[in-house]
Amino acid sequence: MAYKDAYSALMKGVEELDCRGPAVPSDLVLIGDHAFPLAMNPRGKVLMAASRYGQGRVVVLGHEGFLTTFPAVVENALTWLKPSADAQVGIHSACGAVAHNLCYTNIRAEVGGFHSGLGVYVTDAYSVGPTAKELVAFLKKGGGLLVAGQAWNWAMDHPKENTLLGFPGNKVCSVAGIYFSKHPGELGVFPVPRQIPSSWLAVSKDEDFKDDLEFLLEGVSAFDIQGDAVPSEVLVHGPLAFPIATTNDGRAFIAGSYYGQGRVIVTTHESYLGLQALAPFLINAVRWLDEGRNGRVGILPQLNGAHALLSQSGLTCEKTGFKQGLSVYVCTSYSDAHAADIQEFVAEGGGLLIGGHAWYWSYSHKCHAAVADYPGNHILNKMGFSILEDTLNAGLYQARQSCSEAYHFRKMLQNFVGHVTCGQKLAEHEQACLKRLGADCAKYLRMRAHDCPSYNSILSVLTDMVKKAGVPQVCARCPVKDSKDHLLLHVGTEVYKASPNPDDLLSYIIKDRPTLPTVPNARVRINGNTEGSKDWKSTGLYLSPGMKTHMRVPSQIVGKGWEVQIGCQTDYIGNAAELKRAPVVHKRFPVESEMIQVSNLWGGLIYLVAPPSCHVGELEITVEEAVRAPYYKSGETSVADWVGGVRDAPAPWAEMEFENIIMTVPSEVVRHIDQPDEVAEVWDSIMRSVAELAAIPAKFPRKERFVADVQISAGFMHAGYPVMMHSTSAPDLMIPKLVAYNGGNIWGAIHELGHNQQRSAWEFPPHTTECTCNLWSVYMHETVLGVERAQAHWELKPSERQKRIMQFLQGGRKLDSWEVWMALETYMQLQEEFGWEPFKKVFAAYHHMKNVPNDKNGKMNLYAETFSRTVNRNLVPFFKSWGWPIEPELEKKLADLPEWNDHPMAKYKDL
Repeated sequence: MAYKDAYSALMKGVEELDCRGPAVPSDLVLIGDHAFPLAMNPRGKVLMAASRYGQGRVVVLGHEGFLTTFPAVVENALTWLKPSADAQVGIHSACGAVAHNLCYTNIRAEVGGFHSGLGVYVTDAYSVGPTAKELVAFLKKGGGLLVAGQAWNWAMDHPKENTLLGFPGNKVCSVAGIYFSKHPGELGVFPVPRQIPSSWLAVSKDEDFKDDLEFLLEGVSAFDIQGDAVPSEVLVHGPLAFPIATTNDGRAFIAGSYYGQGRVIVTTHESYLGLQALAPFLINAVRWLDEGRNGRVGILPQLNGAHALLSQSGLTCEKTGFKQGLSVYVCTSYSDAHAADIQEFVAEGGGLLIGGHAWYWSYSHKCHAAVADYPGNHILNKMGFSILEDTLNAGLYQARQSCSEAYHFRKMLQNFVGHVTCGQKLAEHEQACLKRLGADCAKYLRMRAHDCPSYNSILSVLTDMVKKAGVPQVCARCPVKDSKDHLLLHVGTEVYKASPNPDDLLSYIIKDRPTLPTVPNARVRINGNTEGSKDWKSTGLYLSPGMKTHMRVPSQIVGKGWEVQIGCQTDYIGNAAELKRAPVVHKRFPVESEMIQVSNLWGGLIYLVAPPSCHVGELEITVEEAVRAPYYKSGETSVADWVGGVRDAPAPWAEMEFENIIMTVPSEVVRHIDQPDEVAEVWDSIMRSVAELAAIPAKFPRKERFVADVQISAGFMHAGYPVMMHSTSAPDLMIPKLVAYNGGNIWGAIHELGHNQQRSAWEFPPHTTECTCNLWSVYMHETVLGVERAQAHWELKPSERQKRIMQFLQGGRKLDSWEVWMALETYMQLQEEFGWEPFKKVFAAYHHMKNVPNDKNGKMNLYAETFSRTVNRNLVPFFKSWGWPIEPELEKKLADLPEWNDHPMAKYKDL
């Protein structure tokens, strides 16, 4: 990378730096995408740094004495800074000794003031004030600057001034992301590493932003963001970025930062920019951003509320897009059209107030990380923030008057690395933040900003931590419970994904990787057609952990939304207190070329993920090297082939693909199956019964999937695509006799398939969410397995049903208690009177309905009407007996039908 080559050139021939004094340097603070350290002491203090801005380059030394103490560094710097071999070097008179040292080199320089025609200018950090604007413009156009000085003495003489903004050298160097800080660097003799120096001690900086918060929070005691607006969380990750407003658990929804000579404030919902409840803060904010210039505030035209509110600040506000000449620009984070211009505007002293959330964007960009790809983050990442897809709860939150106890990503990371590598003790409140830190590290690493020195510094620190501390070897027998191990497991996975050399990390993350036999150039044919949803296409192949392979795909699917997925377990389990596997164990790759290299740290089955409504016919894919998996497919795999070797394929995961469903289970579950066709027959019958009740075609447009996992994100099983189940449940689904004669073992599996058939039009959450799905369990047991409902589930025994009815009646027939099994009783009474056919007809009717009400009462009345018309009976008395909110209008509409007065609840009318 360019900055690595630059470091090599700048420190060429320098073995060590003798910084024992008397010159005491400043610690330099580095931000942005281009600044990188040249010299760092053992305490992680940066003493020399380099960067670029516009077309130019800058080298900063933490003390003017370094200009003569380290002549080799100066010579290297001037050579690197020169835009051309014959560029003229100018030296400020205060640095005249540099010219004397250059007499012994090929570099010719003149001593004097700054003027046009120079290619490089050398100056101390104290003399740049009068020419700061000219020097910034010089740098921007391609000039080279060598600036040396320290700010700690200046800060002592100016105790009430902001060093980051007021110190003369910062008026120039900050535009390139290098600041002289008020903190002195430690003295000593420091070796010069061959690679750019990094240290966990340098992750966080000693900035408290107390004065900034005092200004911003004047007259502000709380942040009232109650209402319908749902904010995102903002990850505050820059050295000069700080949280301003947070939830009670410390998650930020407003944050601020210094960037170059300017300042930034981000809110994570655009409506907050004009929210009257935040008016005192917003007026403070725009004045903090204006920095006393009393300049013009440009506000994006559609932000009417912000314009009305900020006009109360006394500053001149106008509705406008981004343009030059503004003091502060107010906009949303939904566009990156002017990203570079806005960054330059702020770097050179402007103020930016920007608002917006990323959660809605993430819905339509499922394969993209908001931290890297959300438009607003193309502006904000360099400035030290990233708006996340994670949402926060609207509420009333007290204002924090100090950052000292607030969670800050860099400070927390520094403390944790010190804890695991040096035994430093964590405070109690820090222990409570470890889980969050792991998630934040994962999100930060997804920036994949390998051309950014600060990103690579964090990646390097985390890589060293993983190598020194190791990663817990998690499994069902050795679950991870400790918050420290939880973090290491999460971070180890993400560091591997982000690392430019992931193979070097494998042995630290997975200690025991089995060697499985592979097959070369495996050809797989798949049906590339899909209907209305994404569809996983099985290949019957597997990759071992960390194993890489190339896949060749047909040209007609390149760039058309197809993906390769490695791994079948797609549940995120990072929020669980106890982990039996890593939080994320699958990986997807977009199909953007005919040849794709794929791999996954945790290995996994190989799939093609087809986009919705795709019609490309049969496709052939070639996999360069992979492991065969036990894979049975109805109509293609014969019983003889299965028993003769297919079931013994070496991969640890197997798939059984039937007419309408695919089961993904541990291979040991299927290796003993001698008659896969019998298992297929049972499941084909079950799935046809699911379709019958749902009144849909017998052939599903997309086969359902069950995937077993050692741990899932919710419940005993959960619905979706795929339906997720615990690995311990897998054998129950694979033994035909057990399925046929002990149906209770698969009640839960059909319950989840029933969830997948539920439709909003006839669902009344929260009452029926866990109820109507059980209609499929009852129907399947009775029609396919021949198991009566009372035997299918103990909750359907007559005694339990009667007990619930009495409980409902004694509770006053309140709809609040009508849910799950209580609600199912209503449907069971309907079925026992009218049979299953009306249910099928009702579901069929809903397939063609339009203008279905959105409110619960409206939907319940529509259902009562639909069922009544289907059975040609007025069911109003029945539904009212169950506490349904039947409208008088419906009673009138159904008056022409004979009433069902002898319904099962009629005998309880006096209760």
